[in-house]
Amino acid sequence: MQMALELASRATIATSPNPKVGCVIVKDGLVIGEGWTQPVGQAHAEVQALRDAAAYGRDVGGATAYVTLEPCSHFGRTPPCANALVEAGISRVVTAVEDANPLVAGRGLAILQAAGIAVECGLLAQQAREMNLGFFKRMETGRPWVRLKVAASLDGITALPNGHSQWITAARARQDGHLWRARADAILTGIGTVLADDPQMNVRGFEHPRQPQKIVVDSHLRIAPGAKLLQNGGAMVVCADPDASKQELLMQAGAEVLCLPDQEGRVNLPELMQELGRRQINELHVEAGAKLNGALIAQDCVDELLIYLAPKLLGDGAGLFALPELSTVDQARAVVFHEVTQVGETLRILARFS
Repeated sequence: MQMALELASRATIATSPNPKVGCVIVKDGLVIGEGWTQPVGQAHAEVQALRDAAAYGRDVGGATAYVTLEPCSHFGRTPPCANALVEAGISRVVTAVEDANPLVAGRGLAILQAAGIAVECGLLAQQAREMNLGFFKRMETGRPWVRLKVAASLDGITALPNGHSQWITAARARQDGHLWRARADAILTGIGTVLADDPQMNVRGFEHPRQPQKIVVDSHLRIAPGAKLLQNGGAMVVCADPDASKQELLMQAGAEVLCLPDQEGRVNLPELMQELGRRQINELHVEAGAKLNGALIAQDCVDELLIYLAPKLLGDGAGLFALPELSTVDQARAVVFHEVTQVGETLRILARFS
């Protein structure tokens, strides 16, 4: 199963909205087939593993398949993997975790059992869920997994009072940040960041099969149609106060304009998360300023913080999160350190809200 999880990790960037799955077929103590999920519309891990075995002339009859997620049972872009395992003559299936997709949710295992295949579920379940935390979050709540990334000095400063912020962290940490961008389905920022930096908000520095969708929270449509992140089309601008003429210019630039106002005339962030879930966004990567960061956290829209801390002190300047003032320490939002790693000279912290 550990081998299957390692295979699944090879599909980190290309499979969404499908989950990342790995499959290993074993017979007489030998691995005879391996596979992992291919890009959307192509073969799933189980079919890839069966094809791998067939390519070498290996008979899978009576073999055991180790799969990191319950084999699917429905016709989507591809036929059901559970049926493929039955037809291949697999005699035992060990899966890490049941599929949270309501179209599957135990039905794949039931198909296998009805065909007389021995089924076991639960081996390395937590690792398998971690592999697809965005998929499970969307299936279980209707929202994507939201990762909020910030880069700051050791004293928590993201920019100097004059706005200068390049570069607080070193090149290796910035490259690592692009790897996290690449695994996301969409990148979200705010109009403040766009006006201050005119960022591209894309993945750079290495080959990758796709660019995440770009999303801007811009309540009053202040973004210019010539903004860098609107180039090449496909971006979404989310507003609260639509202006027909501005909207038309943005649409001519290839952007989608979505109006989601809340009662205070700002973008309804929780509803935006639900909308992104409906659009099959599994992982959302946020790179914004302190104001939007704080709003997302205050409205329970963030699952995980990705914080890069550079070994330097900057003194006065912009902070990480603009959060409401507290009267007691007991009111603080608690996080759990999930992972602390040194990336070059920079400290990378993954912290999750409990």
